[in-house]
Amino acid sequence: MKTVALQFTRTGWTTTFQDLGRRDTERRGVPTGGAADQHSAVVANLLVGNPRGATLIENLGGELALVPDADVLLAVTGAPARVTVGGAPVDSWSPLVVPKGHEVRVHAYAGRGTRTYLAVNGTLAAETLLGSAAPDARMGFGQVVTRGSRVLLETDFQGFRRRLFEPPLFRLPVPVPRFDEGTWVVDVVASHGIHAIPGIREVIEEAEYVVTPRSNHVGLRLEGPVLHPDTDTEIVSHGVPVGALQIPHADELIVLGRYRSLTAGYPIVGVASRACLPLLGQAGPGRRLRFRWTDRESSLRRFARREEEVCALEHAVAEAFAALGFETSLPRH
Repeated sequence: MKTVALQFTRTGWTTTFQDLGRRDTERRGVPTGGAADQHSAVVANLLVGNPRGATLIENLGGELALVPDADVLLAVTGAPARVTVGGAPVDSWSPLVVPKGHEVRVHAYAGRGTRTYLAVNGTLAAETLLGSAAPDARMGFGQVVTRGSRVLLETDFQGFRRRLFEPPLFRLPVPVPRFDEGTWVVDVVASHGIHAIPGIREVIEEAEYVVTPRSNHVGLRLEGPVLHPDTDTEIVSHGVPVGALQIPHADELIVLGRYRSLTAGYPIVGVASRACLPLLGQAGPGRRLRFRWTDRESSLRRFARREEEVCALEHAVAEAFAALGFETSLPRH
């Protein structure tokens, strides 16, 4: 085990430590939090041999750059981005060996997503709150990485022995999502609250919505047509899942994110399919969205297929690294 320093020479609009969030804390009033795009975060960690929930870096907008003071193994996932090592272009969504003193730069392409994820083999030195490094600004736990930050890493990585002109080191079955430039389509399962607003199903199905700048980590605020309940019946506040479609008193639609709390008495008319949540985590201001109704069984099957892809990657990484003499903690099934 060795200690490596990562010197951050550039950071984005918001750059933070991140993981998959807190477990079993919502019953105490603390949101789960965690990476907005959980799929990209998981894949980034798997590509460098880390457990799925290991701490990594989430970058929102702008350019991210860092320099390690020893060789490291890292991966960049998330929104489509231009990635360079020492000025030379390299692939995202792939393990990268970065030599000591070489600068890594990550610049996301405009209009193709908002967040990139950077994972490094080993354990990043980051504070935790209730077992997670995920930030929660409302609790004073910012976890922000700024330009000039020096982040320490504990790693066993010693490099891979290779000769020049050998074939590419890795050919892995990486499940890379599509982040098209046009309108994104999100599958939604209807909830019981849809019956409280006659006609809302048809309105949502036919309309196009635009993410507004008032969106934040609690939820996406969407501009577009909505209907409201035609009665004054009080709705008792209750817990809601990530991806719930909520209609507040204002004429907007809100898709609740990983830092949501209770309903505040607003109707919930549907819940985004779990397989579509990473896409919503990449939606920024100006992004156009359409919603497509689906049933619960179809939603679960789609997520199961995605999980099979992730498990296949997990197995392939473990096998490939072991063949190269680099053991990881990943299960080899």
